[in-house]
Amino acid sequence: MRHALRLAARGLGRVAPNPSVGCVIVSRDGDIVGRGFTQAGGRPHAETEALRQAGENARGGTAYVTLEPCAHHGKTPPCANALVASGVARVVAAIVDPDPRVRGQGMKILEAGGVAVTQGVCAGEARALNAGFFKRIDYGRPLVALKIAQSADGYIADAYGNSRWITSEEARRHGHLMRARFDAIVVGIGTVLQDDPLLTCRIPGLEGASPLRVVLDSRLRLPPQSQLARTAREIPVHLFTASDQSASQLTDMGVEIIRVGAYDKGRPDIGAVMGELARRGQTRVLVEGGPSLHASLLMRGEVDQIHIYRAPLLLGQGAKSATAGFGSGSLEAAPRMQLLSRQTFGPDLLESFALRG
Repeated sequence: MRHALRLAARGLGRVAPNPSVGCVIVSRDGDIVGRGFTQAGGRPHAETEALRQAGENARGGTAYVTLEPCAHHGKTPPCANALVASGVARVVAAIVDPDPRVRGQGMKILEAGGVAVTQGVCAGEARALNAGFFKRIDYGRPLVALKIAQSADGYIADAYGNSRWITSEEARRHGHLMRARFDAIVVGIGTVLQDDPLLTCRIPGLEGASPLRVVLDSRLRLPPQSQLARTAREIPVHLFTASDQSASQLTDMGVEIIRVGAYDKGRPDIGAVMGELARRGQTRVLVEGGPSLHASLLMRGEVDQIHIYRAPLLLGQGAKSATAGFGSGSLEAAPRMQLLSRQTFGPDLLESFALRG
């Protein structure tokens, strides 16, 4: 099952609105005869890929799947039916699919077809892997992760506003890899005006894995000459605003303008933004700033993960905080985090945390 989970992780950032699933088929003799994971765009499914590899060797064997096989007809027939037809003797599923169209129905199809079913193997790991899919189904919003590059004393820019480059080339390269594992990347207009970012994945071989680019822009200030606007027809850009001003030039360049309600000082309602992204199929959202956006999400309790790249330098007084404007008020009210992983890239340290709520 853990091998199937590693396969499933390969699809993160490429399969929305579907979950990223892994499948391993073991023959009756104990040999791995088929492996698969959800392909780009959500099709084919993991089980289809694994069964295609296994062929007749699947008969009498065991299929290990990280999520309950689907039971509904979509662009392809149900995977539960395909597993029954393949002749596998047993299916081991990590977790039940929360989609109302499935939710136990896949297991019933398997059992009705004479296939033995085991559930709950590595269930916690499987739920964590597809946390964004679960949040979209259960809560109507995607998984939200903050990505922060800062100094050892917690600052993202010096007293003059300079932030390039706090972290090393190795850390920045890994940051691009992280982008490829998310469906959308979100920034505020302040970050765009200051840095003119491209927000793509620029790792050789993964250029096609660049996520949807999202800008929160209260007054439609996205410059037509910006890198985002100029490349909007190549890699989609969604601009969320509460303004009713015309933005025909941006629209003509391929930027999709999405209007939502306003909150504090006319800014787009971040809750409405996340809800709309989920409605459009996004399950995993990476937020790269700036500080006001980070603070807004933290104050609303809508941050699930924080990934902090920490460089070995001190910026000190006058420098810019990664969460300027956020304050919990007391130790008791401060959000608590659980360390998920710690890695080094060149001289820099990456610490990934889950927020406990």
